[in-house]
Amino acid sequence: MNVGAARTIRRPRPEWPWHLGVAGAVLLWGLLYHLLGPLAERLSGQVPVNRHSHAGEALAFFFYDVPKVMLLLTLIVFAMGVVRSYFSPEKTRALLSGKREGAGNVLSAGLGIFTPFCSCSAVPLFIGFVSAGVPLGVTFSFLIAAPMVNEVALVLLFGLVGWQVALAYLAFGLGIAILAGVVIGKLRLEGWLQDWVREIHSGAAAPGGVAGKRLSMADRYRHGIEAVREIFGKVWLWIVLGIGLGAVIHGYVPEDLMVRIMGADAWWSVPAAVILGIPMYTNAAGVIPIVEALLGKGAALGTVLAFMMSVIALSLPEMIILRQVLTLRLIAVFIGVVASGILAVGFLFNVLF
Repeated sequence: MNVGAARTIRRPRPEWPWHLGVAGAVLLWGLLYHLLGPLAERLSGQVPVNRHSHAGEALAFFFYDVPKVMLLLTLIVFAMGVVRSYFSPEKTRALLSGKREGAGNVLSAGLGIFTPFCSCSAVPLFIGFVSAGVPLGVTFSFLIAAPMVNEVALVLLFGLVGWQVALAYLAFGLGIAILAGVVIGKLRLEGWLQDWVREIHSGAAAPGGVAGKRLSMADRYRHGIEAVREIFGKVWLWIVLGIGLGAVIHGYVPEDLMVRIMGADAWWSVPAAVILGIPMYTNAAGVIPIVEALLGKGAALGTVLAFMMSVIALSLPEMIILRQVLTLRLIAVFIGVVASGILAVGFLFNVLF
């Protein structure tokens, strides 16, 4: 009986069907992406609206950008879901624990790229970092970089406005996250945390679960699929709303008006864009179509990037959640330091481009 029972031990299922399925899905993705332009034009032609009218231009923008952004989002979120199966939040926290300022700021900002959390969902990790003894400035570098410099923003910027802007956004976004974290760390503001956060003992938030469990590639593919299901479900409406607003701007807003409001010659345009962006709440996927439409209307690159950064990194809902962790004084310092970096980026880009 024992021998028979031993022979019935289940063998692991082969992974080649998963590899084949993923490869086929990637090929299908590439075909659909290649056909986006002709399909969008054909769809626009089916609508009883003059293609060259304001409404026709807005609809063409909408029909092309919605599937384009959805395809880009699906691919990159799946890929990063697989990557995140190697870098869990617990491992991220463990990597940052014990790190000093400087090197810790660089590491935490870099990890922010590979942990694609929005500004609000990054706050629980922020609490975990503080409770694990990670220096405050290092945690702020992660808190800024995670929503602002993530794979969704970079891929969508690359697809919509080119690799030069995407690379520049990466460099300056990381710069803001690192520098802001260093400045906040130097100010030694741990006493401005809420009392309950400061009272958490260093090991209180130790990660649980099964340690050392190894995942197969099939498991990692499942993580990617689950990431698509979870993140797509949270952001698809914001994407459609953002593209809808971008379509209205693209089709109806006069170019000269956008140039006057967000042009490089208006010195006040950069701070106005930052102030305008803070009350808004969306993510990179939702704001980038608006960025594309603004740039198409002649708005200055630095002003538009400043608007984008303020929407993503200084959203009002994020500040409301942070109020449960930080005192108002520390929130004010956080906003001031990050906004100063965003203003510098905006002015610099307007001079250089």
